[in-house]
Amino acid sequence: NETGKALIGAVKNKPIQLPDGTILSPSSREDGGWRAHVEASSNNGKTWITLTGPLNNPSDMSAIQPTLLTYPNGRIQMLCRSGHKDKILETWSKDGGKNWTPMQPMILPNNNSGIDGVTLADGRQLLVYNHSTRNQPDMGHKGRGILNVSLSRDGINWEAALILDYIDLPNHQFSYPAVIQTADGLVHIVYTWHRKRIKHVALDPTKLETVPMPDGQWPETIQP
Repeated sequence: NETGKALIGAVKNKPIQLPDGTILSPSSREDGGWRAHVEASSNNGKTWITLTGPLNNPSDMSAIQPTLLTYPNGRIQMLCRSGHKDKILETWSKDGGKNWTPMQPMILPNNNSGIDGVTLADGRQLLVYNHSTRNQPDMGHKGRGILNVSLSRDGINWEAALILDYIDLPNHQFSYPAVIQTADGLVHIVYTWHRKRIKHVALDPTKLETVPMPDGQWPETIQP
């Protein structure tokens, strides 16, 4: 730790490595308000610094458990779980994570539950999340009765791909997803299954048929 500040590492979601070798670790704190920040290492993890943050004012928009997506020309998008606004929160960097735009709600909903995303080998972004709000009817425990997959090419326009699981029963939920893509191109997703087990799903992203969501509403044509 070169800054003298306590570092805590990645919170829930995985680090990413930039083309220049820098490792960015998406992180957050909950003491004194939910705040997202980025930690970084330029020597393969031997030493770390707090690169930037906090990236939000917790009294305005609370944000934790960020996930990082990469784009051409060195752009990075951070998406966060939020306890405000009923939306996933986002911020963008154009300089490898050193500076970020003001955090704001994006088009997709959030029920104050964890999300995770991955930049696919073909350049698309894949996001796993509960497409619901916390008090939305028919969406199970705290909106965690549904778990969805959406795709985007630009991080702004998202298309619905599939519903991984759905149930509307008390004390049942699908939550806290984690997602990676392996060298064979398959996407592997794990998530909590009713807080009793861990469920694993493997899918081929080239076979996903998507439907645009210009208003952020899940299309009725894609059902569980």
